[in-house]
Amino acid sequence: MDSQTLHAKASQDTLESLLQLDPLPIDSPPLARSYPPFDAIDTDKDLPPLPDELDSPNRSSNSSTPSHSRSTSGIGLSSIGGHGAIYYLTRIQRYSSYTFSVFASLHLVTTSVIPFVAQSVPASESYLLLAREIYQTTLSEPLLVGLPIVAHVGAGIALRLLRRAHNVRRYYGDDHDGGHKHSEKKTLSIRNAWPSVSYIAVSGYGFAVAVAAHVFVNRALPLLVEGDSANIGLAYVAHGFARHPLVSWVSYGALLGLGCGHMVWGWAKWFGIAQRAGWKLERHMGNAAVDRQVKRRRRRMLLGINAVAAAGVVAWAAGGLGVVAKGGLTLGWVGKLYDGLYEKIPGL
Repeated sequence: MDSQTLHAKASQDTLESLLQLDPLPIDSPPLARSYPPFDAIDTDKDLPPLPDELDSPNRSSNSSTPSHSRSTSGIGLSSIGGHGAIYYLTRIQRYSSYTFSVFASLHLVTTSVIPFVAQSVPASESYLLLAREIYQTTLSEPLLVGLPIVAHVGAGIALRLLRRAHNVRRYYGDDHDGGHKHSEKKTLSIRNAWPSVSYIAVSGYGFAVAVAAHVFVNRALPLLVEGDSANIGLAYVAHGFARHPLVSWVSYGALLGLGCGHMVWGWAKWFGIAQRAGWKLERHMGNAAVDRQVKRRRRRMLLGINAVAAAGVVAWAAGGLGVVAKGGLTLGWVGKLYDGLYEKIPGL
């Protein structure tokens, strides 16, 4: 028998060629792209450790030590308890949206549902003042409004930065061969390390800007100018629509559209529905009949989510834009107070 056959070795050329691959960064694609038809993509999990981390000399030599009890140096990788920064930031982003949804529900009732039922701005003011006793106290306002918004937006930005840093380290960092560091010419630009931006994220950033403007006009500005916002209510909003109709309709339209779209799609993502919704489907199952069935199901999900978002916009606009926006000017000294506040808005 040939002795070379018994002592055959793996081709180092083949192994080297495999090691030199320069793959694209892994990231959750936007909603318009294709997703697996049956299983939702879990973007909450930390990425697995790099090979050099698994072979690190700092790794415990005890093979019986559970992997979740070890810590790694990678950004967003496993730490004590098996979870890293990406895991906890995702939870912060998720649970902060739950808290803000409580406030959004109360605000929907007092600024749209009740005005729509009462068909009168003055008759709805008392309900808004009653609701403020719940979400506009010294304790409840930061817990239900301020902190959730800051935590939600901050966690989303931090997640993008962490995932980009991890992609740079994983796919664009220096390679190691035999303990000697050497750099190679990269075929892809470092810009490809940025995670892709989904429609949910885009609407979220726009919604954050609209909410900031809304809070400034209706809460911060009265506090800065008058020292309190006791006189600010639905009549103040109606006065603004009467004095500055174009700016008011555009700003409130953007607030409702972006807000309802972002919140509905965000809840769909938390329930794992958004990941399985889409208009296009890549053929990957090899069965045309099954592909058509999956495509129809994904389209129904997409249309269903958008229908719920549109229903939210209609529900909020029915009273907010259909009644409050047509409430007209406020006369007397209160109207002059409102005029003075709107004159303080930059660029208005």
